[in-house]
Amino acid sequence: MIDCGEGAQIRMRQMNFRTARLGHIFISHLHGDHCFGLMGLISSWGMLGRTAELHIHAQRDLEPLLGAQLRYFCDKMPYSVIFHAIDPARHGLVYEDRTVCVYSLPLKHRVPCCGFLFEEKPQDRHILREMIDAYQIPIAYIPRIKKGEDYVLPDGTRIPNGRLTTPPTPPIRYAYCSDTAYNEDLVPLIQGVDCLYHEATFEEEFLKRAQETQHSTASQAATIARKAGVKKLIIGHFSARHSNQENLLKEARAIFSDTVLGMDKGVYPIVGEVK
Repeated sequence: MIDCGEGAQIRMRQMNFRTARLGHIFISHLHGDHCFGLMGLISSWGMLGRTAELHIHAQRDLEPLLGAQLRYFCDKMPYSVIFHAIDPARHGLVYEDRTVCVYSLPLKHRVPCCGFLFEEKPQDRHILREMIDAYQIPIAYIPRIKKGEDYVLPDGTRIPNGRLTTPPTPPIRYAYCSDTAYNEDLVPLIQGVDCLYHEATFEEEFLKRAQETQHSTASQAATIARKAGVKKLIIGHFSARHSNQENLLKEARAIFSDTVLGMDKGVYPIVGEVK
């Protein structure tokens, strides 16, 4: 999960989100709309009997604030909350498991802030079952073949891996850039990602206000997407002054056509066309 504003629990229930699968929360920065829901979420899960560990990844300043609340409100909670400090000014690996790597993306905002890049690890090649049956390859060899090895028959004949498998599914890369001013330093870090979420708080006519508040316009978000050669762009974090968000979408699409509005409870496929 990325960021945890007020109402996060309500939206999870409305969307039938399976919270038992959520083990890591990444906080981009310490403005209330990105973290005020965290303590309530942690407390609720404790009352619901959660036992699995929860890992919080955020800048170091959150640790004493969170620790004090946990000691006061969540004494004897049935699960552990583990804090992992992030340096928001540094691009680096902040989490890794067997399927994904997560990197921090330094952003430009009024307070220390970072985005996150999620990269799937390369997958194994796909086995062609009919070829495995045809050559009567023992099950014990299949993991090695999926890793790219050829297979040698008992008579010494070598069966090339390309005949036994098909290429792996390309890994997916997703970048999340929350509150930030226009920042071209992001471009090489998110180059070619499958999907980019980038804030677009203002229309271009409010560029001066965007610069003052260290936010981006829809045009600027689209420019980053175009320069980075991303496949899809989701824009969000809209100012309340922009009641007609279609204007923001139009502004962004004039620069990067594959743009969609990030809407409450929206679900957006990363692979394939997004409307």
